[in-house]
Amino acid sequence: MGYNIAIDGPSGAGKSTLSRAIAKEIGFIYVDTGALYRAVGFFAYQSKINADNKDAIAGMLSNIEIDLKFLHDEQRVFLNGKDVSDNIRMHIVSDFASKVGAVTQVRDFLLDMQRRLAEKYDVVMDGRDIGTVVLPHAQLKIYLTASAHDRAQRRYKELLEKGQSVSFDKILADVIERDKRDMSREIAPLKIADDAVVVDTTGKTFEQSLDLLTRLIKEHLK
Repeated sequence: MGYNIAIDGPSGAGKSTLSRAIAKEIGFIYVDTGALYRAVGFFAYQSKINADNKDAIAGMLSNIEIDLKFLHDEQRVFLNGKDVSDNIRMHIVSDFASKVGAVTQVRDFLLDMQRRLAEKYDVVMDGRDIGTVVLPHAQLKIYLTASAHDRAQRRYKELLEKGQSVSFDKILADVIERDKRDMSREIAPLKIADDAVVVDTTGKTFEQSLDLLTRLIKEHLK
């Protein structure tokens, strides 16, 4: 079994960008589990399936094949043979991803894939239930968080840089709503694992957050 670092936290906390950078720094494989849920959400969006219809979401899974490939140290997501790594980052897909993530059959569908990767490689894996459900025996668990305003501000800047027309107030409302949905869902809700180290990056730059996490992880790896 590989050495597993589980990083959980709410939407927009910087889990993906920080986890990717940390994995590269310490020579681990980075697994962005949120991208898997985004791929399922993107399929629902493309297929014009109502994300609130759990039966329809469960029924579509037989038509989905997701593959992760690591190209030039970067994780790429393939949906039914097509690279959708960029498509799944659209703002509208975030809402779909959160809703399909509350469906039991979707979580079961993706769970085995995530665990197989963790057994095969030394991984940094981020998501919302990695330390509590997916990898409960991870050697290091981190709960990464920041204020809702900070997280919305980061998301707003990121989307503007990608050329998307967005409203900050709408993004902040979406962040707050997603927190509520992720923390209150019946299946694998977002929560802090009992043995997790909580890291709050409110007010910190990316570089400061990365330095804080890298020092913490390297200390544990000694």
